[in-house]
Amino acid sequence: MNKVYQFLNLHFGEEAKDKVLENVTSSISFRGANVWILACAIAVASVGLNVNSTAVIIGAMLISPLMGPIVGAGFALAIYDFDLLKKSIKNLAIATVVSLFVSFLYFLLSPFKEAQSELLARTAPNIYDVLIAFFGGLAGVIALTRVEKGNPIPGVAIATALMPPLCTAGYGLAIGNFSYFGGALYLYTINCFFICISTFLIVKLLKYPKVKFVDSAREKRITRTITTLILVILIPSFYLAYQLLQEKKYSQNVDAFLQEEFINKGYTLIYEKTSFNSRPKKIELAFLDKKFANTEIEDLNKKLTDYGITNTNLVIRQDSTDLKRDILAEISKQSRNVSEKDVTIQNLRTELSTYTFNDAELIKEINILFPELAPYSIGKQLVVVNPDSSFHQNIITYNAQKPLNDNTTLKLQKWLENKLGTKSVRIVRAN
Repeated sequence: MNKVYQFLNLHFGEEAKDKVLENVTSSISFRGANVWILACAIAVASVGLNVNSTAVIIGAMLISPLMGPIVGAGFALAIYDFDLLKKSIKNLAIATVVSLFVSFLYFLLSPFKEAQSELLARTAPNIYDVLIAFFGGLAGVIALTRVEKGNPIPGVAIATALMPPLCTAGYGLAIGNFSYFGGALYLYTINCFFICISTFLIVKLLKYPKVKFVDSAREKRITRTITTLILVILIPSFYLAYQLLQEKKYSQNVDAFLQEEFINKGYTLIYEKTSFNSRPKKIELAFLDKKFANTEIEDLNKKLTDYGITNTNLVIRQDSTDLKRDILAEISKQSRNVSEKDVTIQNLRTELSTYTFNDAELIKEINILFPELAPYSIGKQLVVVNPDSSFHQNIITYNAQKPLNDNTTLKLQKWLENKLGTKSVRIVRAN
């Protein structure tokens, strides 16, 4: 048992505490070279996110000095050093502003503004981001307190959780997408908190001595202030981690439900939207060709609890007009960079659909009821009465050897008006 303790003992190979504190304090300040190194690291990370290159992003982390102020804040909280805490927060704010400005400037000038997968992954927090920040912070701080710094390099572990969200926030500012900006900045803030928490825990575990004060009243006041700050950071952070974990479990349960109840049965899912934060939660689905009766939808809602999905309303969208609008809105929200050519093609398709007649069932009925009409064409024609007035007219042009008699023509016209639900029907024989 003693050998196991020695094997896991963090005090083995530990650097002198006063020397570690001196190194931490000296690395907090962002002046001169540190600012330029940070700016270069952020620029490299922005390029990596822009071209979707993980290797370039990792390269930027190797030169990033971002860990200093956050580790300093964690040390300050653990040893009750209020002056060190103020200095850390001030320099963290400077580093954040510099990083946002450099990434904003890069993406503003970059001709490539498409949102790549590496960028999109940093627009909202999830439980894995929290774990990366926490364990990255642990690794970084443990390495920082060693005599032999070794591998991993402390800054890389910290930068993993900080640099990409900062660059993504700058990207959101540059393209005017405040959803990206807010989500990425929120992720950055969460990661800062969890790195700070991991630093606080390691410093407490290694039993770093508290700062001594000559004035006992000031010591009590600072102790109360920092204790309050610790609670303010710890309680919301752990609650947030719990919420993100619940959201991840909910997402997994929804995936299992969709797989078992729809995909394994051969239904083609074309639209899915899960609203975890709504009350009640909502799952909206649409399928390519499967239509569900109201009783089937009620049964599916009852089955949700079998998959651990509670307080949730399942909605299956079956109105083709509303569904098309929602799908297009979702696509538009995901990609704002539609080219002019694509817009032109879509407009032409919309315009063409106005004049195209694609009712195969109606054409089959015409062939059965009026075989003497063939060959014929059917379509829609724009009739202009004057510059301010026009309407669309359904027109059949036939080329039969013998013209239809008046009775057959009238019968065909009335039948078409009834089938199409319009009085604008015209039958013409081609010369």
